[in-house]
Amino acid sequence: MPDSDTADLVEAASVQGPFEADLIRNFLGSHGIVSVVRGRTAPFVYPLTVDGMAEFKIFVQPADLEKARDLLAARPAPDGEEGPPDAV
Repeated sequence: MPDSDTADLVEAASVQGPFEADLIRNFLGSHGIVSVVRGRTAPFVYPLTVDGMAEFKIFVQPADLEKARDLLAARPAPDGEEGPPDAV
C-alpha cells in the first residue's frame, strides 16, 4: 500500500544513496518540479549498499512526470561516465 505522502505521486527515478537523491530533488526543484524522496538505509555503521539497502525513489506529480524524466535524461553525466544514469 502506498505511503500517505506519496499516494498521489508517481516514481520519476530510483537511485542508490541519499546524496544522489538530494541532488536530483534539487535539480528538479530548480526547474519548477516539486518532488518527494523516499528511501531506506541501514544505520551508517557500515557504509555499504547491498541489495537495495540504500535505494531512494524520487516521486513527482503525474503532470510533471514526462518533464522530470526528460530533464533527468538530459542532465550531464558525472566525470568518467559515458552517459546519464538510468532513471527508473
